[in-house]
Amino acid sequence: MAKDTAASAGLTSFPQLLVRNVAQFGDKTAYREKEFGIWQSWTWAETAAEIDALALGLLELGVNPGDHIAIIGRNRPAMYWSMVAAQSVGAVPVPLYKDAVVEEMTYVLDHCSARFVIAGDQEQVDKVIEVQEKVPGIEHIIYHDKRGMRKYDHTRMNWFDDVQATGRAAHERFDKELQARRAALTYDDTCVMLYTSGTTGRPKGVVLSNRNVIESARNSSDFDSLRQSDEVLAYLPMAWVGDFIFSIGQAYWNGFCVNCPERPETMYEDLHEIGPTYFFAPPRYFEERITILLIRMEDASRFKRWLFHHFMDHAKKVGGRLLDGKPVSFGERLKYWLGDLVIYGPVRNRAGMSHVRVAYTAGEAIGPEVFDFWRSLGINLKQLYGQTEATVFITNQPDGEVRSDTVGVPIKDVELKIAENGEVFYRSPGVFVEYFKNPESTADTKDAEGWVATGDAGFIEESSGHLRIIDRAKDVGKMADGSMFAPKYVENKLKFFPNVLEAVVFGNGREECTAFLNIDLTAVGNWAERNNIAYSSYQELAGHPEVIATMKSHVEEVNASVAGDEMLSGCQVHRFVVLHKQLDADDGELTRTQKVRRRIIEEKYSDILTALYDGSTEVSTETEVTYEDGRKGSIKATLQVIEAAVKPVSARMAAE
Repeated sequence: MAKDTAASAGLTSFPQLLVRNVAQFGDKTAYREKEFGIWQSWTWAETAAEIDALALGLLELGVNPGDHIAIIGRNRPAMYWSMVAAQSVGAVPVPLYKDAVVEEMTYVLDHCSARFVIAGDQEQVDKVIEVQEKVPGIEHIIYHDKRGMRKYDHTRMNWFDDVQATGRAAHERFDKELQARRAALTYDDTCVMLYTSGTTGRPKGVVLSNRNVIESARNSSDFDSLRQSDEVLAYLPMAWVGDFIFSIGQAYWNGFCVNCPERPETMYEDLHEIGPTYFFAPPRYFEERITILLIRMEDASRFKRWLFHHFMDHAKKVGGRLLDGKPVSFGERLKYWLGDLVIYGPVRNRAGMSHVRVAYTAGEAIGPEVFDFWRSLGINLKQLYGQTEATVFITNQPDGEVRSDTVGVPIKDVELKIAENGEVFYRSPGVFVEYFKNPESTADTKDAEGWVATGDAGFIEESSGHLRIIDRAKDVGKMADGSMFAPKYVENKLKFFPNVLEAVVFGNGREECTAFLNIDLTAVGNWAERNNIAYSSYQELAGHPEVIATMKSHVEEVNASVAGDEMLSGCQVHRFVVLHKQLDADDGELTRTQKVRRRIIEEKYSDILTALYDGSTEVSTETEVTYEDGRKGSIKATLQVIEAAVKPVSARMAAE
């Protein structure tokens, strides 16, 4: 479609796109959900009927144009219907992270002045009721799953199905009002408000218009030729902009089917059953899948292990070239074909990616080894670069130009520029309207001409036009000798090893780099079981001498790799500790999207960081933790400070 076609065709809101989809794809499947082990489906016509009933019920409850309706729950069709129903009555949907603790939820619900909350189940209702003690503006709760809700006070609470039933019964009274509100929606009205992950402070409410979302959905769909027959699995947090653009924006623009897993725990099996054609996952997902695969291979017979490594070595040489349509000899093609029969095909199938045409990863940098591993299997995995403030898409990788060290070229209607300090700026139709109730931050981020500061440092390659991101601008620094410090580059290399779940590297302004490491309990626990090593806790296993020795070998292998990079050879890790607890979003150490909160970690573990630099061989520490029920506690530990071998930097490199 040409620019402005959406607006000229009257497709300026998602309720209008819904009407179009019913007319064009009415009998095609729009949503699918697995419940009690059975997949249930709704066509676009049935979806429209469900949304209409809920919208009429919201009118009966007194929802006004401009009201904020919070939506909290796991990925279910009803939760997605709630967003479009809210838009249909002129309200603004505000999805929240379902695993947010009460304190986080209180801030968002108070900040957005939510009058209504649509909650997935009893757990979410309980948190909202606790929030109501501090946020009296919440007038009504609608819950979807009624299990456990019978004895609650329902004077300000309704079951989702009852609200729909009331809406259907009241359609004669509210039909005209609903149509009038839908007709009044414009391209520049607010479509959704999404809160940032808050890596550096309080989350900010990002206001996105219909124009932002629809234009971004259109341009990104055109970039990779998405179509109505595509299938996606909606499993990422609904409060994250990526899920909104994939499961609402692109789904409504193209009319493809959104599949919802039965539970988070069954996501892998449900992905395998659905076999989506279009898939997105953050780097951690692809890292975890490699960990699971390698654990299984450790348990396989010697012959199977040999077969796997033999063909994977070949795939690393030619898999990416085949995917990109580059020259490969007949003999290499034949061997890859054999490998596909016995290794690559079964791995793709087990990962649920047998039918994937396009797969994306974003959110943070992915390690090149992880990225190349999946592409070597014949999976068209690409890196995209985006932000909540951009309605996701800034750059993407065209077919045939996919590399692990770039994030691609600007998609249609996106402009890029690099500031003198190396910070990346962009301008596009997807640029957010404002930060809600925060004009100062809006002005700091977006200038009068619409240019947005990303906070990332990078450069555009002259030869290819591809954007390369070095790291977060605030994290990129210099070592004491003036060489570049870019921690994410080293962290991603460390996380390629199945035993390493998380890594945080330090060294800005210092003479040497150090690191905190988290073990992957699944991978290391499997190793302990195979070797008859007993342990009673994460802390005990993380401190086991053989585990520490293994982590040391990983660090030293990464150091050897980093030493070969002229620009970043000074970022080799000299000392490290294996932390006694896993970094956790509930403890404020990670965001809800699993990004490291580097400054908070530096402050919280300042005693350990000091020990890494003062020559100590061990450090005793006490750390506050948050349990699943919200209670606080503390754990004590004595950690070893481990010296790692580093590779010398050549005289030529040092001179440069």
